[in-house]
Amino acid sequence: MQTQVLVIGAGATGTGIFRDLALRGVECMLIEQRDVNAGASGGNHGLLHSGARYVATDPHSANECKVEGDIIKEFAPHCIENTGGLFVAVKGDDEEYINQFPVNCEKAGVPCREVSPEEALELEPNLNPDVIAAYEVEDASIDPFKLSLENVADAEAHGGVYKRYMQLLGFNRDGGKITGARVVNTRTGKESVIEAEQYVNATGAWAANVAEMAGADIRMTYAKGSLLVTLSRLNHRVINRLRPPGDGDILVPGGTVSVLGTTSVRVEDLDNVAPSIDEINRNIDQGAQMVPALDTCRYVRAYAGVRPLVQLGESSSDRAASRGYALFGHEEDGLDNFITITGGKLTTYRLMAERCTDLVCNRIKVDAPCLTAGKVLPDYVQTEWAEPSILTKREWMRRHKSDDYLLCECEIVPKSAVDAILDSFGPDEKPRIQAVGLRSRVGKGSCQGAFCGARIAAHMYDRDLFEGDAGLDSMRDFLSKRWKGQRPILWDAQFNQAELKEALYFGLLNLEMD
Repeated sequence: MQTQVLVIGAGATGTGIFRDLALRGVECMLIEQRDVNAGASGGNHGLLHSGARYVATDPHSANECKVEGDIIKEFAPHCIENTGGLFVAVKGDDEEYINQFPVNCEKAGVPCREVSPEEALELEPNLNPDVIAAYEVEDASIDPFKLSLENVADAEAHGGVYKRYMQLLGFNRDGGKITGARVVNTRTGKESVIEAEQYVNATGAWAANVAEMAGADIRMTYAKGSLLVTLSRLNHRVINRLRPPGDGDILVPGGTVSVLGTTSVRVEDLDNVAPSIDEINRNIDQGAQMVPALDTCRYVRAYAGVRPLVQLGESSSDRAASRGYALFGHEEDGLDNFITITGGKLTTYRLMAERCTDLVCNRIKVDAPCLTAGKVLPDYVQTEWAEPSILTKREWMRRHKSDDYLLCECEIVPKSAVDAILDSFGPDEKPRIQAVGLRSRVGKGSCQGAFCGARIAAHMYDRDLFEGDAGLDSMRDFLSKRWKGQRPILWDAQFNQAELKEALYFGLLNLEMD
């Protein structure tokens, strides 16, 4: 395979680079060993930062968030719920930090408005009545999966090629040039070489590993953050604790749920990242100080992502580390066609993509401006079911055709939606249930895949997409990923839900899990 630019990693930054290149008319290919947002881009709050969180610790990043957040709200409004946000302090919080907050916001160019505790409680009735200070900011909720899927769809519409399940094995290098990327299709086992003029490493937390394959060196540390998903939505706006960043100090609403987090735990093993019971307890204990309902509500899932932090010493604080990005041209490593971009935040993904693409285009002598800041991201049909609550049960009952039954009742995903997702794959691709779940709300409701997993597998057998034990293997893979997020929150109703799922799949289908 040959292309002008090969982008490795289909997270937010990688898909943003993919779209930026395609809009500039550059022949490009994006590869990912799993699928879109398999790393940190799929393990975050879904928070579009106003910048206010970083005004005390990293004012430069705070201003970047402000500027980029405004841009994203303009070009991708269908991926965003413009909720607004509140920073709130409760009794016992640091009054000096509280008093300095509006001063720091002004210095960083981040708008904020002081509101009285009474007004804050009117805006968010579930807040702790002991609120002593509150500021309104321009935070928003963003759907990272829909955003990345839309970037891929738009890049493909402009000639880009996306290949999922393509694992990087290593690079062929001749002096100062990489001559090929050795890859294997993890579904078929077929190995091949992709030749390109420039190679972009956008693999997030795995950037140091990929750079090492190319003979380059990047020093990185990794901070795991664990989060929880509530069964129902508890807040209208993003709620932040008005204190230095800590555990359980952000509650982000999205669709029908709220997401609470996050912790910060140093990790070494990137392939074994999962939330721990201790992290879950800390999040809930701290979050309940802002919103007491968090102490008694039902949680349907916990998950974790890894923040890639560049060139931190062992004694450095991960909380205090810059959330800025790092762009490496690797000239010091003797390479002139390999680039790494890592770090940063979801909010600044477009800026990171622009800066990286500028460097790529400079190297390949392409004189074309970046268009992503002004060109609206289209709302593609194949990504519409990634959006939460696209239908209510009442709407589905009124609109559905007689043969269009529900495959996922919790999130109201009908057969026609699953068919549209399956039809978006190429004829040589064999989608699995997990791919349907990534592109829709399937498996994300209160049953966490207990019913929809078997229904979708049966439907895919009916469509001749599975044969033999392939559907059972796909169900096992799908349920394992849902189970990973349920183990730390097994109490009360969710424990009963897990027992029902076990009875269905182990007792009825004999689907034993490792």
